[in-house]
Amino acid sequence: MKILYSCLSKSWGGMEMITIDSIKQLLHQGISVELLCTAESRIHIEANNLGMIIYPVKAPGYFHPFLALKIKSIFSNGNYSLIHTHASKDLWLLVPALKIGRFDTPLVITKHVGSFVNKRDRMHNFLYNRVNVAIAISNVIKQNLLNTTSLTEDKIVLHYNGIDTSRFDSAVVDLKKVRRQFDINDNELVIGMIARYSPGKGHELFLKAASVLSAKHKNLKFIITGEASHGEDDYENIIRQTALSYELNNVIFTGFRSDIPELLAAMDIFVFPSLAEAFGVALVEAMAMSKASVSTDSDGVLDITIDKQTGLLFEKNNVEDLIDRLELLINSPGLRVQLGKAARDRVLNNFNSNNQLDKLIEFYRMISSNKKQV
Repeated sequence: MKILYSCLSKSWGGMEMITIDSIKQLLHQGISVELLCTAESRIHIEANNLGMIIYPVKAPGYFHPFLALKIKSIFSNGNYSLIHTHASKDLWLLVPALKIGRFDTPLVITKHVGSFVNKRDRMHNFLYNRVNVAIAISNVIKQNLLNTTSLTEDKIVLHYNGIDTSRFDSAVVDLKKVRRQFDINDNELVIGMIARYSPGKGHELFLKAASVLSAKHKNLKFIITGEASHGEDDYENIIRQTALSYELNNVIFTGFRSDIPELLAAMDIFVFPSLAEAFGVALVEAMAMSKASVSTDSDGVLDITIDKQTGLLFEKNNVEDLIDRLELLINSPGLRVQLGKAARDRVLNNFNSNNQLDKLIEFYRMISSNKKQV
């Protein structure tokens, strides 16, 4: 089996990270994978480290005839079993290239982000009619595809993202590394969030809750981990200025970190305050580390957290509700342990990357075996 992955995004967030992680796992299983990506993007840099075949291109926003012809040549030489794109915009190049070359290669798209744009016009129908199967990473994304595209339910597969539960395991990481680095005492309780700096991720809610809770509890530390999305450095500066305006001297901005398991190990409570999240890999990683969590009660989070069993949910955009849930966990160490244990069990049973990879490979084999019926 030989697969071409496509992700022409210039950013570096969940979608791009999942693309690279999927490629790593497939290569480890001996499956041949090549990548079409934007030249000099972060995903290009990360893919270079894998020693794989890469086709970096100067990608425009949408369709470009010369680039479509170049991609057609890649298809001609590649003899791929299937093509799997992780970015919707890539269809504007992939589909024309497939049509020009009259290839019957199956086309799969993973939909990572919902859209509010009605894509049932003639041009979008041209694109989505060529898609053989769309993978939805959560039920809210599946419904979004049905609501906004010409795809029918039989062409949509629900497949959750998975994480490496052997890496995200509190039993195998240095539990004190990050606490030592930031001089966090054993008697201090750490509340943290991990998200790129982008509007809607809930940084403002997190800091407002930190301000209120810090006035009531003197042993709290707050950690914010992440970097600005492509072109959103100004938003990161706004968030940092917000912390200053609240006069919070107990908030730690770590920037980008590659040691996420160790970072999560330093936390007592994990917060996932995103206003609209298709899935929530960071939440799953925290749950795998047996962390009690407080998350927004909407969208993809509902596929992950079972309220009051594997974590606590708060009403979307309701900072008072967030504060109440955090207060409960601050005052209930036994509940934190109980929720954390149940959270890890749920991840092991539903979001383990090995199990999800096996399902994905089985899906690939089924799709590629039907190539001639496309």
